[in-house]
Amino acid sequence: MHSPAAKLKNETPILDDPGESEKVTSRARLSIGELLRKPFDVRSIALTGLFVLAIFYTMYFMRSVLLPIVLAVLLSYLFRPIVRALARVKVPSIIGAAVILVALLALIGYGVSSLMVPFASWLEKAPAGLSELQHKLMPLKKSMTQVAQASGEIEKLATPDSPTKTAVEVKRHPLTEMLYMRTPEFIAGAVLLFILLYFLLVYDGVFMSKVIELMPTLSDKKTVVSIAHDIESHVSRYLLTITIINNCLGIAVGTMVGLLGLRNPIMWGVMVGVLNFVPYLGALTGMVCMTIGAVLSFDSLSYALLFPTVYLACGALEGNFITPWVMGAIPHFKPGDHPDFTYILGLDVGNCRRDLGRPDPGCS
Repeated sequence: MHSPAAKLKNETPILDDPGESEKVTSRARLSIGELLRKPFDVRSIALTGLFVLAIFYTMYFMRSVLLPIVLAVLLSYLFRPIVRALARVKVPSIIGAAVILVALLALIGYGVSSLMVPFASWLEKAPAGLSELQHKLMPLKKSMTQVAQASGEIEKLATPDSPTKTAVEVKRHPLTEMLYMRTPEFIAGAVLLFILLYFLLVYDGVFMSKVIELMPTLSDKKTVVSIAHDIESHVSRYLLTITIINNCLGIAVGTMVGLLGLRNPIMWGVMVGVLNFVPYLGALTGMVCMTIGAVLSFDSLSYALLFPTVYLACGALEGNFITPWVMGAIPHFKPGDHPDFTYILGLDVGNCRRDLGRPDPGCS
């Protein structure tokens, strides 16, 4: 049996001497070089690659089931502090979770009923709006057509003649028909999401108690509880902060486009706030939708392009300044940790080493 002091002596010391640090770095480089000189097992690498591809394909085909599960887990982190706060005032978790879900459903129902009329009107105007959009974008289309014709002529001069190919036109389903086809899948996913969310909120701590029972010693149990608490607090704080920021962004963009004269500013604000949860692709989709809506609403193309410009400016201000500043102002968050989910999920190496009672070379 070794005493705790002897264990601490055997730990790797913190290297304050630059010469010692260079020696350790050189030894690490030599070990990496020796590892790279060893022959690789091609079969093992191929099997690992196939296994990773199989995982991605499985996730793709099971997305209708995996997406509600992931959303339920994330929402449970967001609403779990509310359930615990209600439990502290003698409200059972069964009733507290039910109250939260009823309030959430009421909010979603009110939002859908309020936005259904303008959204349906936009869908009805979509076929005629596309021809109008094509007519308004005709000057840009002419310039692009001229560039394409010039590049085509250059390509014909550089390549020999090839036999003509018959063009096959594939007819796609209209947007409304696609929405009708996706409605049953969406309803099933929503039902699964709310059922899982309810049970995750009601049976809070059951899974953690099972994990704690598997730990052999009391110190391991305390370590697991500490790490789980850090993960939950980081995820809850991050989700709450991002939700507030996205709502503020939606309110700001909706107010500005409403003042500039775009119809249904509430619908555009909700769209901006919801799409901002999706990194990069959400903002791109929102800009495309707002550009189409503005071009269809105003005769002047230059004035219509003002709306996506406002959206882009607000999004850039939020992503580059506001969100890093807010994350830096919150305890246990740093400005550069916004896109880094390793820190948010509690996988920071320094935190784990401190939780396990081991010294961290990066900490003073």
